[in-house]
Amino acid sequence: MGAASMLTLLLTHPLEFRTLLQYKVWHEPKRDITNPAEHPSSGWDRPSMRRCWEFLDQTSRSFSGVIKELEGELARVVCLFYLVLRGLDTIEDDMTLPDEKKQPILRQFHKLAVTPGWTFTECGPKEKDRQLLVEWTVVSEELNRLDSWYLDIIIDITEKMQTGMADYAHKAATTNELYVQTIDEYNLYCHYVAGLVGEGLTRFWSASGKEADWLGAQLELSNAMGTMLQKTNIIRDFREDAEERRFFWPREIWGREAYGKAVGGRPAFTDMTQLYAPGNEKQALWVQSGMVVDVLGHACDSLDYLRLLTKQSVFSFCAIPQTMAMATLTLCFMNYDMFQRHIKIRKAEAASLIMRSTNPRDVAYIFRDYARIIHARAVPEDPNFLRLSVACGKIEQWCERHYPSFVRLGAVSGGPQFDAADTRTKVVEAAQARDREIAREKRIQAIREKQPGALAAADPKAGETSMGEIIFYVGTAFLIVLAVGLGATWLLLQYFGPA
Repeated sequence: MGAASMLTLLLTHPLEFRTLLQYKVWHEPKRDITNPAEHPSSGWDRPSMRRCWEFLDQTSRSFSGVIKELEGELARVVCLFYLVLRGLDTIEDDMTLPDEKKQPILRQFHKLAVTPGWTFTECGPKEKDRQLLVEWTVVSEELNRLDSWYLDIIIDITEKMQTGMADYAHKAATTNELYVQTIDEYNLYCHYVAGLVGEGLTRFWSASGKEADWLGAQLELSNAMGTMLQKTNIIRDFREDAEERRFFWPREIWGREAYGKAVGGRPAFTDMTQLYAPGNEKQALWVQSGMVVDVLGHACDSLDYLRLLTKQSVFSFCAIPQTMAMATLTLCFMNYDMFQRHIKIRKAEAASLIMRSTNPRDVAYIFRDYARIIHARAVPEDPNFLRLSVACGKIEQWCERHYPSFVRLGAVSGGPQFDAADTRTKVVEAAQARDREIAREKRIQAIREKQPGALAAADPKAGETSMGEIIFYVGTAFLIVLAVGLGATWLLLQYFGPA
């Protein structure tokens, strides 16, 4: 942002200005890939790898920053992985390529990508990432420098993804079918284009030794991570995709008759362009609500995945896109502007999410807060109201189960503190007191069995006298003193009394 933009922001949104200022002052990149000390892992000293980093900046400004902050060689590996998939996606998205030309390239891309000297110059001039394929030799050169265990993962994921993309491209070209029909078909498409990305990244974490070996086998959770991001982007990019005649929303959702009946008995949509036609605003919002409910179904699996990560750089890489996805969903929900133009979250909100997405607890609370906002916007006349409430409730339940809200971390000690105003605090305190008493009894029993004579020294409470015993001792002493006094009086009277 320029000086004029920052001044305007200061005058119109002072809180956002403060957030951006904090981000620029305090959030420093964790590594600089151009630093000579980083060259062995980043490859910046090689012209081919330097060009790959430049392509990464050009193709994905949003992911470029977090990729560069990954530790060691992971940053370079993920950069090349992203460029390979971006090249594949560019060919699949190019509508100027006939199907007979596109099919053999897509189905052999995992081999072509690592073939020295291979390039592709036939993409349409309007494809924004066309130059990446024109200069593919720099990518293939760097791919062949990778360790075999990384390269095998890239080739395997690329082969799986290219098969799915080729199948969908062929179906669209041969059947003239513009729409995805069912939710299952929609889920499969998102798995091919994004779920497999999550699988590949997870396998990288394990192969590098940054995370546990078994993490690479958590395919359901890694698929949920990628699918949630892809579905969020599909919702946000609706108008942009519609203008290019690309429709990814499944007919099973947008074509439901219930949405038409909910706005006065109107018929179901038969064409996706009807969603942004004048007069269809409310029915379009019900459709959008159904799409949001579908995305929220992946939230808890994403949180489960994030809880498994132990390396800070890996966690930040995975968590930041997920929290931004929740922010984007919240922005889109019940916002008809999404059907008219491309919308995105504000820079200050993005900066705040980057600074806050540092641990599983805070990320879970970010999910919970956005879910509450979504639920607050929902209205009972929405046919998806009940399903939406359940989806938001599951996120709330997940957070309370893993990170109860009445447990707080001390600002200084970092230890757990309990909210005295919450009834659950009394339950926890009673349970802790019971646990302490049980532990004390076990210690006494153990000491009694091993060193009977050391019981009093080991447990001060073992030598304490009860109130009843104290009363008994005091009473006995009083009676003894009284008896002695009476006896002495009797003796005095016997010897010194009157004759």
